[in-house]
Amino acid sequence: MTTVVPAVLPAGRDGHRVWTSRAGVPFPDLVPRARRRAWVRAGLCPDSDLYTQFTGRVRQHPDRTALVDDTGTLSYAALDGEVRRIAALFTEAGLGGGDVVALRLPDGRDAVAAELAVYAIGAVALPLPPSTDDRDTRALLARARARGAVLAPAHRAQAVAELPDLRAVFVPGPGHDRVPGLHAPRPRHPWTPRRADPYGPARILVSSGSETEPKMVAYSHHALAGGRARYVRSLHPDPAVPPRHLVLVPLASSFGSLGTPVTLAVLGGTLIVAAVFDPAGALRLIAEHRPTHLFAVPTMLRRIADLPVQPGEDTSSLRSVVSSGAALPPAVAQVCRRRFGRPVVTVYGSSDGVNCHTAGESHPPGDSVGTPDPAVARIRITGPDGTPLPPGHSGQIEALGPMTPMCYVNAPDLDARYRTPDGWVRTGDLGRLDEHGRLHVLGRLKRIVVRGGLNISLAEVEHELGGHPAVAEAVCVPVPDPDLGERLCACVCPAPGAPALTLADLTAHLGARGLSRRKHPELLLTVDEMPLGPTGKISYRTLMARAARHARRLGLA
Repeated sequence: MTTVVPAVLPAGRDGHRVWTSRAGVPFPDLVPRARRRAWVRAGLCPDSDLYTQFTGRVRQHPDRTALVDDTGTLSYAALDGEVRRIAALFTEAGLGGGDVVALRLPDGRDAVAAELAVYAIGAVALPLPPSTDDRDTRALLARARARGAVLAPAHRAQAVAELPDLRAVFVPGPGHDRVPGLHAPRPRHPWTPRRADPYGPARILVSSGSETEPKMVAYSHHALAGGRARYVRSLHPDPAVPPRHLVLVPLASSFGSLGTPVTLAVLGGTLIVAAVFDPAGALRLIAEHRPTHLFAVPTMLRRIADLPVQPGEDTSSLRSVVSSGAALPPAVAQVCRRRFGRPVVTVYGSSDGVNCHTAGESHPPGDSVGTPDPAVARIRITGPDGTPLPPGHSGQIEALGPMTPMCYVNAPDLDARYRTPDGWVRTGDLGRLDEHGRLHVLGRLKRIVVRGGLNISLAEVEHELGGHPAVAEAVCVPVPDPDLGERLCACVCPAPGAPALTLADLTAHLGARGLSRRKHPELLLTVDEMPLGPTGKISYRTLMARAARHARRLGLA
């Protein structure tokens, strides 16, 4: 196997290394090299690249099912055959080590094989979430200076075809309109894998966050195969049982990154996916393919758990249900525990490199998101001046550990804002560590309503509303107000069979919970179900628009 790495600049006085793509984009590792090496020596990160990890799994169990998708199953050997074919197509198109290759594909074998093929040629994968429109696609590819892309549908390929750095654009299927297809005939020339530097960039995670444009976060092979894989591995109490992961969130999302690089390349398990989320379909996948773990965002879990139990329904293969991507309301956790009869694990994490989860907690976690695992990411709480705070004090959550990413891509302003000089990630989230070391997430530092100069935490009000017996789900959003600037609107999905809710019901409940009157919502918007974006997360933008229209109808805006 040929070894190839992007150009590497010497370490600076601070011990940081900078990888540079073939198109000239720098990838500085903001974690000092000595710290990365220490994690490798401690066995927290395997010292090899992701494709080498994957081929090791192929040799160990070539006939084990690697992937289940809408079209059937693929063994490890068959999947590797697809990976090698696509890698040869990439190579013949001039793509190679140090290139960024964008992927915009529905979940399934094409998306999985193409991502592994990017690692196989020593390049950097840029999976684009389903919510990425043509304008964002162009912006992300231009900022990353991508030299290759696999995009569906065809109009996306046309939208980026004129970008100056692109050398090759593929589409699924046989291809058309002079755009080559991912299913083209087998390449004419033999192909040899190109081993990448495990300290170098492997995959870019895209996150909308609170920025005007999506953020891109670069992860090394070490950070994916080490830190991110370690948190997933901790969900398996019996390592002798091969994991079978039903991942309902998009593989291109931050949460979904546990799929291809972790479940397949590192853990050697079976990945089960569907191109489109369907609650009834998810239950059929559980019954037919016997996953050990179900990964989904809270709204997906609620929609599955709310379905009537069918005769003969079998979910006994599940060992746990794993929720992330948004705060898990207590009512949703409870209904999932009743429906599945299994532990519900909450994961606090993001594309920026923070992780904490409730798997294996020896004490009841209460409303915490678990005890930080330093083998994944240490967590500290800091004050406005960046000084670490003692337990019990609230401040910004910061994280550093084997899963910490390298940098933001081509965005030194974001590096300066969200990273400390010694590599800690500033999450922008508000939290505290209690006396037992458990982390409590209190919301976004900037996710607030400013009413007449008073800052109201939306997460705080949502948390208390979630305790109302007639509330299945509650989301708070700001509504513009010509006098006060903003007012607080509670968007509520009632529990099945519950009586109609009124604003007075909610404010009485909040008062009884000790929430001061000034934090009570002034508007109530009742919805049958929360609007979702393409990644399955709640669409705050849609809710804000609905709430604003509701306020105008009431003459309050």
